[in-house]
Amino acid sequence: MDSLITAAALALAHGDPLGALKRVALRDDAPALALRGIAMAQLGDFPRARTLLQRARRAFGPREVTARARCTVAEAEIALVSRDLTWPIKPLDDARVTLTARGDHANAALARILTARRMILTGRLRDAAALLDGGATTAALPPAAEAAEALARAGLAIRRIDTAGARDALSAAGAAARRAGIPALMAEIAAAAAVLDAPAARVVEADGGRLLSLAEVEAVLASQALVVDACRHAVRSGANHVRLDSRPVLFSLLVSLAKAWPGDVARAALIRDAFRGREADESHRARLRVEIGRLRDALAPLADITATATGYRLLPAEDRPVVMLAPPFEAPHAAVLALLSDGEAWSSTSLSIALGSSTRTVQRALDALARSGTIQSVGRGPARRWMAPPVPGFPTSLLLPGPTPGH
Repeated sequence: MDSLITAAALALAHGDPLGALKRVALRDDAPALALRGIAMAQLGDFPRARTLLQRARRAFGPREVTARARCTVAEAEIALVSRDLTWPIKPLDDARVTLTARGDHANAALARILTARRMILTGRLRDAAALLDGGATTAALPPAAEAAEALARAGLAIRRIDTAGARDALSAAGAAARRAGIPALMAEIAAAAAVLDAPAARVVEADGGRLLSLAEVEAVLASQALVVDACRHAVRSGANHVRLDSRPVLFSLLVSLAKAWPGDVARAALIRDAFRGREADESHRARLRVEIGRLRDALAPLADITATATGYRLLPAEDRPVVMLAPPFEAPHAAVLALLSDGEAWSSTSLSIALGSSTRTVQRALDALARSGTIQSVGRGPARRWMAPPVPGFPTSLLLPGPTPGH
């Protein structure tokens, strides 16, 4: 490896893409193409970066397996940062195996971290935790890789509503980033730390409620109260929980009952809220009885639903209080908006993969948000991407898919 290549690689390792380009911008050999691609990625030109890395991977000979694997890892990182979740994961897994076998532990660790970050983004929290916990190696990682791994652990802890674990991981990430001396990495860690202090949810009360930080949400979820979580469409009490995200009618009935607790809700009001019926006829009342029975079965043994003279009342087990959690600010299509609020450009296909919804459902949500001026798009056809400015009060830890906090 010649001196210019070495100098350019050192510049990239210290977060200086312009310094790297000064040395290799006019070269078209495989190592230079790879370094130019990484430099363009650090400058934010992801399409150009991906093209350069693909050229570099093809330019490396068949015997240069390690170099080709490193190019694959760099491409995977660009795909993740540009929110291209359609990029296949198998090449990254193969590259990780190759790099581990050839002793390149730093890049193998990066491949493992990228896979874990993608899992976190798509709500596969258990798989991500297993991958991060199973990555111990006897070789010391560079400070930048240490910071990236700690940042991934912090993101996992935030999604699990584990504020103590998130703070510990962010502290470790900050220390590693300072050793690495990369300003962009330190800024990313600072942005992640700000999520812990931002409003994460709202307690719905008779006076309108109050905003809660992530730590306060964690305390509510750990209490013995019956928590109706409108962020994740679930209900829990202590270690027991029931998810109702696939049963919207039942959850709508539960929300109406929780808001009125300890009082009851009239049958006509329940029909209006759950079925959108303006007038309660006999068919609506019959359907209400059926759905209340289904909700009663779903909530057992957390709570019961009793009939009153005018309607129904929620009756938590062991006389526990009822706490209603809602997103901090009311907004339609909150889950889509929560993903877009990271400031990155998303395709509708990647959004549907991250949310586990159909592309058509996501597209309808995007069209509605665009009409309201909340988001904007760039490009056309398959190249169309959607963006939104960071939205206060929309933490992805509560609004995005994944296991109920603590599970």
